[in-house]
Amino acid sequence: MDENAPIKVYMTRKLIGVSPGDTVKRASEVMVEFDISSLVVVENDKVVGFFTKTDVIRRVVIPGRPNTTPVRKIMTRELITMDSNAPLREVLDVMAKKGVKHILIEENGQIVGIFTLSDLLQASRRKLETAIAAE
Repeated sequence: MDENAPIKVYMTRKLIGVSPGDTVKRASEVMVEFDISSLVVVENDKVVGFFTKTDVIRRVVIPGRPNTTPVRKIMTRELITMDSNAPLREVLDVMAKKGVKHILIEENGQIVGIFTLSDLLQASRRKLETAIAAE
C-alpha cells in the first residue's frame, strides 16, 4: 500500500444511512443487514450525524436506554472528516489521534465516502494476494 496515495483510492463510496428519527433498533438492524459497524445519519439529503456499534454499547446498552430511543439522541454530531485527496498516512494519523475506527471522506464540502479500518485490512489483503500471485 502506498501511504502517500489519496484516501479516495481506499475509501468506500457507498454510504448506508438512517434518519435521525429512526430507532436505535432499526439502525442496528441496518448494520446487521449490511454487515457494517457504522452508519451516516441523513436528514434532508445532508449528513447530520454518525452512528456506530460502539455508540449502541456506550450510549444505549450500558446506560439501559430502550432500543426505541431515536438515533438523534445518541448519534455523534461532531463529524470527523478528511478531504478525499488527503494521503492515507495523514488519515491514519488523524484516526489514531482521535481514537476512531471510521472517518468520513469529503469532496467540496460534501460527504462522499467513508474509510474504516476494515478498508485498510482489505487493501492490505489485496496487496498480499498480488505479491503471492506474482511469485
